[in-house]
Amino acid sequence: MIRSSISSRPIGIDLFSGAGGMSLGFEQAGIDVVAAVEIDPIHALIHQYNFPHCAVLPKSVVGLTGEKIRATAGIGNSSVDVVFGGAPCQGFSMIGQRLLDDPRNSLVAEFVRIVSELNASSFVFENVKGLTVGKHRKFLDELISAFNNAGYNVQKEWQVLNAANYGVPQNRQRLFLLGVKKGKPLPSYPDILNIAAGSNSELILPSGPSCKDALGDIPDCENFSTLIHTDEVETKALDPPSNYAKEMRCYNSKHWHYGYKRKWTSQMLTSSIRTNHSDISRNRFAETPHGCIEPISRFFKLSPSGVCNTLRAGTDASRGAFTSPRPIHYEHSRCITVREMARLHGFPDWFRLHRTKWHGARQIGNAVPPPLARAVASQMLKALEITPKHTRRTLKLGDDVVLGMDMKQASNYWNVEMPNGKRDRKSGAKKRTQAQTEAARLALLK
Repeated sequence: MIRSSISSRPIGIDLFSGAGGMSLGFEQAGIDVVAAVEIDPIHALIHQYNFPHCAVLPKSVVGLTGEKIRATAGIGNSSVDVVFGGAPCQGFSMIGQRLLDDPRNSLVAEFVRIVSELNASSFVFENVKGLTVGKHRKFLDELISAFNNAGYNVQKEWQVLNAANYGVPQNRQRLFLLGVKKGKPLPSYPDILNIAAGSNSELILPSGPSCKDALGDIPDCENFSTLIHTDEVETKALDPPSNYAKEMRCYNSKHWHYGYKRKWTSQMLTSSIRTNHSDISRNRFAETPHGCIEPISRFFKLSPSGVCNTLRAGTDASRGAFTSPRPIHYEHSRCITVREMARLHGFPDWFRLHRTKWHGARQIGNAVPPPLARAVASQMLKALEITPKHTRRTLKLGDDVVLGMDMKQASNYWNVEMPNGKRDRKSGAKKRTQAQTEAARLALLK
């Protein structure tokens, strides 16, 4: 990447980038994300596809130097305005083991090191809510001290932000730790947004869009036989789209915020491959009240007037490769598609995900909702006294062939070894324990 080809906007670097939820939000706030570090080869491919102007480093942060990141991004000695990301959180998660000595927590120290090596003006550290409670509070205090020792002041009145308060139709709470170089003013957390409700409503509500606002304009995937074998079909919106749906469809220039427009075909419905449910499952789904959990599958049924439950990533191959539990549609007796998950997460329709349900759902569940990331990034720019600027540049998305690559193909593409414990969902050659087999059986009930 040649930095001179991009306008001289604030510079950001995404660590643990995944498919790019935070990258998109920070770009929409007016920041050029010039480098993204992601160890998962498939996630790295999807990031490259959607952010062709960003240098992707498909490797671990362990041993990665700030100098290497600068060289790969082509930014030389330019000032880095913000480094952001969320280290893998299995060691902190409230739904998993909560051990302070979990070796995976060492990646957090790598985040601090890279922020320091890049001499970044500021940082945003994102992680699970579980880091703020119980014994993990000590770890959080130690993390703040580590940043302080590295020359950064941290907003000690840290907050757990719910995406539902920032224009996302999903109840998703995440910790955001904000910091700046000593001597600079501390950033503030974003205020809760007021959102216009409905398709033509002038009523302003303190809460965000509903599930129906997010999904009501998307044609039912089961009306298209081609979606049994492919994830995309040419179609058009159901009328009338809500204000939220119009933004996801990028109806006009304001919906791109301060980000780069992409060349895309707005008539294509993507990430919508169908799931074959049994009649028994469909009957259970239909009988489940809105806003309740179906007792056999344990899937949550969306309410048209409510928001989605937290979308999970499922597990990677090293932990059994279990599919994320997609909610039940409020109107149709089926689980929602990956595109519908993306809508509920704040990803616009031009943003492509892996063609398979497993990888696509995993990419969404691991991502920070872009509207939430945008709200946080905007506050960082205010603290740095940087005024965002619009750009007229339009970017062409990547080669569609990468959207369907399996883990081996993705690893070969990047010329890296397959990650330890990884396997492609299709090959399924790894033996499972009895507990894993039972979990898989429950997943197949959908």
